[in-house]
Amino acid sequence: MSVLTRDEAQTRAKLLDVHHYGIELDLTRGDETFDSRTVIRFTVRTDADTFVELKPAELRSVTLDGRPLDPETLHENRLPLAGLTAGEHELRIDAAMRYSRTGEGMHRFTDPTDGETYLYTQLFMEDVQRVFAAFDQPDLKAVFDLSVTAPDGWTVLANGVTEHLGEGRWKAAPTPLISTYLVAVAAGPWHSVRTEHRGLPFGIHCRRSLAPHMDADADEILDITRACFDRYHEKFEEPYPFDSYDQAFVPEFNAGAMENPGLVTFRDEFIYRSAVTDTERQTRAMVIAHEMAHMWFGDLVTLRWWDDIWLNESFAEYMGYQTLTEATRFTDTWVDFGVARKSWGYDADQRPSTHPVAPDPEAVPDTASAMLNFDGISYAKGASALRQLVAWLGEKDFLAGINTHFARHKFANATLADFIDSLAGATERDVHAWADAWLRTTGVDTLTPTTQAGTDGSHTLTVRRDGSRPHRITVGVYDQDLTDSSRLTLRERLDLDVPQAEPEAIGKRPALLLLNDGDLSYAKVRFDPESFETVRTALSGLPDPLTRAVVWNALRDAVRDGELPAMAYVDAARAHLPHETDLALVQGVLSFATAHVADRFLTAEDRPAALATLTDLCRDLIRRTEDGSHPGLRLTAVRHFIDVAAHPDTISAWFSEGTVPGGPELDPELRWRILGRLAVLGAVDDAVIDAELVQDPSATGQEGAARCRAALPDPAAKRAAWESMFTTDDLSNYLFTATAQGFWQPEQADLVREYVERYWADAVALAARRGPAIAEAAGRWAFPVHAISDSTLTLGETCLRDADPTPALRRKLTDQLDDLARALRVRQA
Repeated sequence: MSVLTRDEAQTRAKLLDVHHYGIELDLTRGDETFDSRTVIRFTVRTDADTFVELKPAELRSVTLDGRPLDPETLHENRLPLAGLTAGEHELRIDAAMRYSRTGEGMHRFTDPTDGETYLYTQLFMEDVQRVFAAFDQPDLKAVFDLSVTAPDGWTVLANGVTEHLGEGRWKAAPTPLISTYLVAVAAGPWHSVRTEHRGLPFGIHCRRSLAPHMDADADEILDITRACFDRYHEKFEEPYPFDSYDQAFVPEFNAGAMENPGLVTFRDEFIYRSAVTDTERQTRAMVIAHEMAHMWFGDLVTLRWWDDIWLNESFAEYMGYQTLTEATRFTDTWVDFGVARKSWGYDADQRPSTHPVAPDPEAVPDTASAMLNFDGISYAKGASALRQLVAWLGEKDFLAGINTHFARHKFANATLADFIDSLAGATERDVHAWADAWLRTTGVDTLTPTTQAGTDGSHTLTVRRDGSRPHRITVGVYDQDLTDSSRLTLRERLDLDVPQAEPEAIGKRPALLLLNDGDLSYAKVRFDPESFETVRTALSGLPDPLTRAVVWNALRDAVRDGELPAMAYVDAARAHLPHETDLALVQGVLSFATAHVADRFLTAEDRPAALATLTDLCRDLIRRTEDGSHPGLRLTAVRHFIDVAAHPDTISAWFSEGTVPGGPELDPELRWRILGRLAVLGAVDDAVIDAELVQDPSATGQEGAARCRAALPDPAAKRAAWESMFTTDDLSNYLFTATAQGFWQPEQADLVREYVERYWADAVALAARRGPAIAEAAGRWAFPVHAISDSTLTLGETCLRDADPTPALRRKLTDQLDDLARALRVRQA
């Protein structure tokens, strides 16, 4: 399929003014296709040729101003419109379109629990063309007028309030001016909870089989929604710009959520079937806040071209965490950002595929290249940069600039230059220079402290910067508690600009100097020798969880850079996590210690010792929580105990008894988790998996069974899993991912060795057949992540050089191979 280039988009935007789309969708035409009829009214500014995009299963008819056009002129996804004259025009297109099983376009899902079918759209970037014909670029905004015919008993949701006209016909209120990629439809026998807030209809929706679980959390979800809505109206002068606010939790959704105006779609894993921690509830709340921020930044004001995607995502990421902290009970959200989210940005920024937060327009020449920038840089690094901007600029001036931006560009499009001009008008600071230093550069600066003793016993601090960005940081100065040497007390926090004009006086030598205390900047930090010794012995004695998050991130970076032995991180976790109270920190540290240190950075010979240490750690946490006072911490410890179990006896007993002694009882998530680990260890067979699927035939159960079957240490099971992923093309996006997650296991290196060599050609062919979503899954989940060797690296480099993988797969392979090379360096350090 042809991809739209930036030059083509600019040419078409100068030529056209698109006014109105009339869209009729008929969802009653069978399981494979639906009917799509589109009427587009537009004005041409001067005589010219152009094109409209669509990807039909069948193009039945096309008329332009009442004159038939030949459907056979459709080439790939482009229908030429030749000989257009200046003035108004009307284009009519009648087509049949295919349903998707990959989460792109109009996704169709049948719930295995009750046989009910649900449809929803995900039209980001180019996928509107899978649903209706469009001049598909973000700066050709229009009014969208949508009608849908759906089966009896279904409810249709859309960007605007929908009305049931009878006989399965639904009509949505016309939208204000929005971009093509933001149009949304969700249809099915939804279970809904509706309310009103500030005169607007609010609703939350999910599959009927999830109704009890959504109802249990409905008050929490709606309370978060109302609190964020009110807080944004305190921050933003422009009122919410749409006529309703629906949140639909939909199946097999590829992203976390999508900011369709008036109809936000979320992955329905956010409707919890099993017990979760408060950190997981906080994550759901953050996503709600993030998507709501997009209603202003992204929907009301939209990027002109995809080089500015960071403007959407970084802003929503920053506002999501900050607004949640200000408006809800989740007041420590930046701890989770620091330990779990920020590392996504740090890791991405140290790979060969790194790019500036705001890339040059020439670096995003088409939609295929734009799709690759949805990464930790556009989200986590961009949000970190904005957090640093607010620290430097002040929130008052920041919000004044934001409100100017909304007022200038509402219901229109804007660029980075427009955004910076709006900020610059609210402050005397040189925002343009800040943007050049922070948004137009790549890489992670490293900050290292050194101290110098004076003749009077006082010390000064100098911060060495390896990098180029200016930083406004806080330096935490900590002393050992005089009554308890395992605890640290804060002497003072110093505000410091880096580079420094002169060394900073700090008085007597402290036990710990912590750069970037409070995590307001984006940089790797190191310790001086005395501070590192304090961290080693007293990390858990730091009084603030965000401070501890900065320290844990510094240790993580030191391991990844080969400056700290990998096992030292596991030992630090063993020493300090038994005293940790913050769930986000426990989860983040255990995840890195398991998935990165034990499974990748340590050799097969050293891995068992790490697993044994982590098992002992989790056992201690389980014992510590026997009194029921910390259910979230206990659940986290139980999950990780299962994940690192090297022997089946204990978790097999839990599975048989249906409970962990002292709790919790095993819910579906824990049962499938245990079964997955037992499958890896060869302690169960297909019969046990099948029996569990009878007990839990849900979509999540189907995914659990696929994951378990792929994990069995049996050549036939591995062969069947590989064929289902790479040959038959029958798996949905979620079932593909589940199968891939089960397939590669560190314990089974010899069993799957032949598939390491097969992976490259099979992945390239799969990506070409099934498109970007499956290509991304193949590169992320089906990659032989545990095959850490020079030979694997050589195979991958050969694939990149000779096999011509699709852009989506190429990007994932590039990143995976860089991580593999890093793991090799860490092992050799």
